Amino acid sequence: MTDTINIRSDSYKKPKLRKIGVFTSGGDAPGMNAAIRAVTRTALANKLKVIGIRRGYQGMIEGDFMPLRSSDVSGIIQLGGTILKTARSKEFRTPEGRQKAWLQLQNAGIDAVVVIGGDGSFTGALTMSQEYNVSFIGIPGTIDNDMYGTDYTIGYETALNSVVCAVDKIRDTAVSHGRIFIVEVMGREAGLLALNSGIACGAEVILIPESKEQHEALKRFLEKGYKSRERSGIIIVAEGDEPGGALKISEEVRRDHPELDVRVSILGHIQRGGSPTANDRINATRMGVAAIDALLDDQKSIMIGLDNGKIVQVPLNKAVKLNHSFNGELLQIQKLLNI
Repeated sequence: MTDTINIRSDSYKKPKLRKIGVFTSGGDAPGMNAAIRAVTRTALANKLKVIGIRRGYQGMIEGDFMPLRSSDVSGIIQLGGTILKTARSKEFRTPEGRQKAWLQLQNAGIDAVVVIGGDGSFTGALTMSQEYNVSFIGIPGTIDNDMYGTDYTIGYETALNSVVCAVDKIRDTAVSHGRIFIVEVMGREAGLLALNSGIACGAEVILIPESKEQHEALKRFLEKGYKSRERSGIIIVAEGDEPGGALKISEEVRRDHPELDVRVSILGHIQRGGSPTANDRINATRMGVAAIDALLDDQKSIMIGLDNGKIVQVPLNKAVKLNHSFNGELLQIQKLLNI
């Protein structure tokens, strides 16, 4: 009789985590620096070495790496943007580009990576982790607040406050001159920033990709509400709204209502900048700490999120494939308050 040797799966132990990388990718968002700071210092407190990867996936491909010490992230929590820079990389979308990135990580001895970004950044991380078994932990950093599995993304509140501040100032001019201002805010595929800023600013109409009925509300406002009340108006438009954004909508309004004084204001990239709010700093810090905790627990291919104020772990494949939830109740509130 031959002896049977049972080999326990845990006899093949995973190499000990010694060095991590951290980078920011996609559009910058206020609070990314707070997340970098939290990731770096939590890792260092757990005796891990930290490598900052500059310029996102393009920097990963090119080996644009820098060691991060505690002093390197001192005095950055209040800064907008990202000290690690960010860039979009067409090369990383190719198998050859991802292979270059993996080789750079191997040569630098990086065992795992924390990526701070949005949907596109996490899609890249998921693909690379599947191809090369690299441990990626995602921290949602995007002003759109459109990631599945989390109530909050870093930068959203700061961007929202920036929009509200700008529109309040535009309202002063609109009232003074009896004008309609069509204000375009960011949100190519999601209108949450437009919806909530419109509610906060008391906008007469809010146009977002998720709702088609609001274009009928715009027609009603122009034909009845504006003329009968002889007042100014604010129309908030998400840049991704199907009819084409503020400029195209303004052309249609001027064509159909030449008697109205219509102006356009595209807020653009002022929404991305600025010092992060307290909540963006606090939540970015919590998520940064949770990302390192997840790596120490041998987690991979997950996103750190917030659900009712509590830290949660969401599989990356769900975060990038499932749609964010849209609260239609807010649109109903807006309609009710603009009777």
